[in-house]
Amino acid sequence: MRKGGNVLETVKGYVEHIVFRNGDNGYTVFHLTTEDGELTCVGTFPYISEGELLDVSGEYITHNVYGLQLQVSEHEVLEPEDLVSIERYLGSGAIKGLGAVLAGRIVRRFKGDTFRIIEEEPERLAEVSGISERKAREIAVQVYEKKDMRKAMIYLQKFGITLALAAKIYAQFGQEVYRALEENPYQIADRIPGVGFKTADEIARRIGIHTDSDYRIRSGLFYVLLQATADGHVYLPEAELLYRTKELLEIEIGDLSKYLMDLSMERKIIVKDKEDGRRIYPAQYYYMELTTAKMLHDLNVNYEIADVVIEKRLSQIEKNANLELDDMQRQAVIAAVRHGVLVLTGGPGTGKTTTINAMIRFFESEGMDIYLAAPTGRAAKRMTEATGYEARTVHRMLELGYVPEGDDNRMHYGKNEENPLEADVIIVDEMSMVDLPLMNVLLRAIVVGTKLILVGDKDQLPSVGPGSVLKDLIESHCFPVVTLNKIFRQAEESDIVVNAHKINRGEEVILDNKSKDFFFLKRNDANTIISVLLTLIQKKLPKYVDATVFDIQVLTPMRKGLLGVERLNSILQQYLNPADPKKTEKEYGDKVFRVGDKVMQIKNNYELEWEITTKYGLVVDNGVGVFNGDIGRITEINTYAETVEVEFEEKKKVRYPFELLEELELAYAVTIHKSQGSEYPAVVIPLLQGPRQLYHRNLIYTAVTRARKCVTLVGSDVTFQEMICNVNENNRYTSLAEQLMELQ
Repeated sequence: MRKGGNVLETVKGYVEHIVFRNGDNGYTVFHLTTEDGELTCVGTFPYISEGELLDVSGEYITHNVYGLQLQVSEHEVLEPEDLVSIERYLGSGAIKGLGAVLAGRIVRRFKGDTFRIIEEEPERLAEVSGISERKAREIAVQVYEKKDMRKAMIYLQKFGITLALAAKIYAQFGQEVYRALEENPYQIADRIPGVGFKTADEIARRIGIHTDSDYRIRSGLFYVLLQATADGHVYLPEAELLYRTKELLEIEIGDLSKYLMDLSMERKIIVKDKEDGRRIYPAQYYYMELTTAKMLHDLNVNYEIADVVIEKRLSQIEKNANLELDDMQRQAVIAAVRHGVLVLTGGPGTGKTTTINAMIRFFESEGMDIYLAAPTGRAAKRMTEATGYEARTVHRMLELGYVPEGDDNRMHYGKNEENPLEADVIIVDEMSMVDLPLMNVLLRAIVVGTKLILVGDKDQLPSVGPGSVLKDLIESHCFPVVTLNKIFRQAEESDIVVNAHKINRGEEVILDNKSKDFFFLKRNDANTIISVLLTLIQKKLPKYVDATVFDIQVLTPMRKGLLGVERLNSILQQYLNPADPKKTEKEYGDKVFRVGDKVMQIKNNYELEWEITTKYGLVVDNGVGVFNGDIGRITEINTYAETVEVEFEEKKKVRYPFELLEELELAYAVTIHKSQGSEYPAVVIPLLQGPRQLYHRNLIYTAVTRARKCVTLVGSDVTFQEMICNVNENNRYTSLAEQLMELQ
């Protein structure tokens, strides 16, 4: 076949393994099993799954790393061929003791008569090499017992459903699966974890469900609401929900009220009428805000303690610990003593750590048990170093774990309403990073009478997850809030601190490079900027800040583009950890992971196990949970076991099966959002023109405050000044502040 003057090769085969898939644009790398063997294919596919039979057309290309590939330009999904479906079912693991090799031999021997032979003449299975008469009988018994399941799984494969997903669907619906899919395939997205709207929508399309069916519209509305939580929203205004859903479904939607009423009756959403219009919440987030507000109010107990008692003890603490508190810091300690809930906020260099230390010593002198926590491992480590007291991640303090529930696992916190934290005072740092779900589970583990002190910088970027907890607490005016704004003498010597406050106030920053720790190198070309980055990281900064090249962090506003995370990481890897015959590599999608690479976990995984070992391999600590933003180094790639070992902060080692590598990405460069709660010896920030809705003051303020010893910006000074002037940060739809005020 020819197209555009080029010869297109056409190949038919089954999708054996999806190596990589970008959910945003559909770019996919997969292995196709054909009559001539296995072929690597790359291309854009709106939907694809393992086990599908495809006709693909495209041109052969030779990748400089991955070798020969078929660049697919056209494809067609074909109905599964019966023999292949039979073989895939038998080799799927559904029949114990029967793997892919034996399944292939059975089907090649008996072809379309396979199931009749197994059911009626099972002894004939012994004709197949590797199967004894005893094993033949065992296979026959299992096939008979799972006859209904077998038929359902083969039926489901016709809609492009993988065997793994088919097994989950059958486990949920049983013999009702046929009716369930033909009536409303969208219910599998509701009832089966890990199945999203887009998967259900593709199944519905293949079944022949109309694009304007009520099932599709309701499912689309709920999907849009849940997607909005990924952008930080707790609800959506009715008009915005309607707009986003029409964009997703590509249809016109008439009366929205009908669908909202149906979803309300199914208890999936909560609709609230407000002066500015109707708000639509996913039910779980509405009640999460409500219970969070209630628990905070319950904790906000006032304590009557005489001024003279507090002042006397504070003076003694200052003398013994060689601390000197200013008026606002003293006010913060007094408020912490007198109230059940306190919010302490302030920018860099304003004495938050000194204030926390004074609080700790005060409560210690009262014989109180104090817990310190932060949202991330890095933030907890910094808190420990600054206070001299052990700080843990919130997840670890709450004893996060997994407990079995049927064939699945569910997240479980050892500390909860029934087994609360045994502390008199809990101090949580980096509160700007704490989202609504994490705040909710924390509060569930705190009993009334425990003091809760929340510390953070209200001008940092908001949490990655839904909600604006710190901002909403401050705006509610329901709790004492102490804002530290005096920059202390030692901090004044740092231009990082001084300029961060200038940025926050919208003032001009002088870029004359006379500073010891704040530099701006003006460049206006992306490739020139990258060249400067490499020189700084490899030659200039390590000695200047007494750190390794892997300690220096590139922070960039965007993922895509000439200075985006994806391009920068590819280039930085080539120079900072180049290919070497001694370094094992693993290709995954369009990335190569290599021993020694700096990598980041990009989603919360509450099930991954970690352990800390001595150099002799003795396990000294272990647990579960690796979290969005955790950074580590690849220490081993085991191609035999198909695992990648990463060592994170505190020497926590995690083994990733190859199929979980989608949760890792290179981290020589990370987005500014992902750097929240972290601190690095030196930060390098490439900066050229970008979208106004993203390039705002909070973003550049957060980036600058990530550096401990040195900040270097490389790029356009015009863009830098424009960001300082741009206060149009993306607002989130949250209502925790309102919920709190209504409980006053």
